[in-house]
Order: sequence, then structure tokens, then C-alpha cells
Amino acid sequence: MAGDNDIQARMSELSNLDRSDLRVAWVKAFGMAPPHHISMMFMRKSLIWDAQCRRFGGLAPSLKRALNAAADGKSTSMLAAAAAKPGTQLIREWNGRRYSVEVNEDGYMLGDEHFKSLSAIALHITGTNWSGPRFFGLTGGTGASI
Repeated sequence: MAGDNDIQARMSELSNLDRSDLRVAWVKAFGMAPPHHISMMFMRKSLIWDAQCRRFGGLAPSLKRALNAAADGKSTSMLAAAAAKPGTQLIREWNGRRYSVEVNEDGYMLGDEHFKSLSAIALHITGTNWSGPRFFGLTGGTGASI
């Protein structure tokens, strides 16, 4: 695969750079100078990660939000929802009716309807605002009774 060859070439290129050249590559990649205390190995790994993200795409926005929340000491309950892989079926019973939601690459399907978030589906089902991951039992909180 061409992308894999690009990454391999970048790894080879970075392995031959000295500290000052790695610092220059860091500034080009991240727009700021690296901290003075980080190792050359860490700079290389970070630059490879950057190349992979540029080639294959970075983290999903929901995972970025969850990681930022964790870094701020907040709840990381969204990690469970972010980890639901395409093809996963989420089932929820509400007011005597059973709902089956399929996780897709670009959102969720409830019957023939596409939704961008589980919270939008929970609103559609209940008519009130809910945390979608909580409604479908993907968090530690209560709310799902299947």
C-alpha cells in the first residue's frame, strides 16, 4: 500500500536526523518548538504519529472530546460510546417498545433513519433530551433497562 510506504520512508528519514533537525521537523509538523526536555526518541515517535494521522486520519472527534475531558479531570463516560465499532447493535426498550440501533462509520441507523449521535436518537425516541450513551447503557450511570 502506498501510504504504508510513505510512513516507512518517513520513519527512515527521521531515524537519520539529529536533535536540531528533529526540532525543525517538529516545528513544521506542530507549529511550535518542542519542549527542551523531551528525548529524540519521543520526537521521532510523535513525528511518525503525525505522519500517520495526516495519511490515514486522526482521532475521531468524540474520542478527542473524551480525552480532553479526561485530561481536565472530568468524566470519561463518552469513551464507551466512542469505542462502539461499526456493525455493533445497540438495543433499548422504551415504554414497551424495543429499539435497535446499528453503529455505522458515519453515525447510527435507527430503522431506515440516519442519526449523527446517540443523543439525537434518544431525543427522537423519548421526546426529551437524554445523554445518548447513558440512554443506551454505554456508561456507568443508570438509564438503560434491557
